Amino acid sequence: MAVGFTPKYNYEFPLADLTQQQYIALGIEAAKSLGWDIVYVSSAGFKAFTNKNAFFFPNQLIKIVIIANNVSVESISAGNEMFDFGKNKKNVNQLISAIGELKPNFSMEELELKYEVLALVADEDDELTQAPPTATQNFKDFLSIFVPGNGYFVTPILLNLNLLVFILMVLMGVNAFDPDGESLIRWGANFKPITTTGEPWRLLTNCFLHIGIFHLLMNMYALVFIGAILEPYLGKTRFAATYLLAGIGASAASLWWHDLTISAGASGAIFGMYGVFLALLTTDFIHKDIRKSLLTSISVFVGYNLLNGLKGGIDNAAHIGGLLSGLIMGYALIPSLKKPHVLKLELNTILLLTVLMFCTSFMAYNQTSYDFAKYDAEINAFVKNESQALEVYSLPEDVSDDKLMYEIKDRGIYYWNENIKLITELDKLYLPEILHEKNRALKKYCEVRIKCYELMYKAIAERNKEKYNAEIQTLGQQIENMVKSMTGENE
Repeated sequence: MAVGFTPKYNYEFPLADLTQQQYIALGIEAAKSLGWDIVYVSSAGFKAFTNKNAFFFPNQLIKIVIIANNVSVESISAGNEMFDFGKNKKNVNQLISAIGELKPNFSMEELELKYEVLALVADEDDELTQAPPTATQNFKDFLSIFVPGNGYFVTPILLNLNLLVFILMVLMGVNAFDPDGESLIRWGANFKPITTTGEPWRLLTNCFLHIGIFHLLMNMYALVFIGAILEPYLGKTRFAATYLLAGIGASAASLWWHDLTISAGASGAIFGMYGVFLALLTTDFIHKDIRKSLLTSISVFVGYNLLNGLKGGIDNAAHIGGLLSGLIMGYALIPSLKKPHVLKLELNTILLLTVLMFCTSFMAYNQTSYDFAKYDAEINAFVKNESQALEVYSLPEDVSDDKLMYEIKDRGIYYWNENIKLITELDKLYLPEILHEKNRALKKYCEVRIKCYELMYKAIAERNKEKYNAEIQTLGQQIENMVKSMTGENE
């Protein structure tokens, strides 16, 4: 099953002074001079593979097709590379240059003779002259990535599940491009303060959530790409088990590394599958003729994405956790893969890996005893106190001065002081440093509020609002800036 967008380069030009047969013979000689392997010859052109011993991006497929005195030279990556870094264009230019250099060395008659001895594919069976697929055929090929089939069964199910969850999220009002953290948590994202306080199922559910449509599309492309290659090797049971276990391993790594990061996405599980494949490629399980090209392209993909994750805003801990989980599982699966008919060995291996992954995840789940539950309860109390302290701003305009002074002093200032006491106790809890910083900011916020209330009280008691008005406005602006800073509105 062909999946994805294969890197390629095409160049077309008129046939000029050689006949079709002469140019085909000359092109074959040029390809041989470059050390390429001729694998297909017909009256319309030929196919060749580049040097298989080259390490980077080996095994490009070269095609020369001549139709109606027009030459088409094309190089296509045949090693499952996702990027060719200009190699295909270089191949085409290299072949055209070699043809130009060899042309003076042969007479027209010599080229005709060389063509005569070629073993040509019959015209009615010629792949080079077949019509390109229609739009309908292309659409059917595209739809096939969503349909389970032989050797490609679990991958489309996982693809469809991810798409279904995303569609449901959008239909329920979640932003399709930039979902907020609250929505992600509500749908099952991984977030340490919640995951570690009785909701471990988030280690798995977050693997089926995505932070916007672009995040979804990138991950689904990578899933289909690795699934189409790897699932035929592993089979349905191994592929499904390793995908889910790698996802849990990635989530556990994210949980261990991050204190307050909301994590979601299939990339950790997908990195796990790349890890499984990398493990297989470093053994003799996969035939050596394709091992090197696949190992190179997969390594480039993994390396690029890990480096890209260093930019920030990407959960590289989940990527690395998934990759390492996949590598371990890949090596563990080798014995059962070499004995595919021993079902007991396969099931025992999966059971062992499941126990290992759950034990490791349990350790990550319990590696800290942060007082998140206590913190959350006390913050709720802080919010309630704040709400009561701010009721002074909701009093009617015709309220008496005595009533207003009472509300400011005996309710407003009282509740701000209660919040300072509460924050002082909160800061004694075992919490991540970022929450201790938040506590300090909240305490400063309460102190500024108290200063503002005291000035308001003085202004009323002395019946001289003008005296304190400027200072109150300054404190009001300071409070506004602090609120924006704590809520992230300044970012």
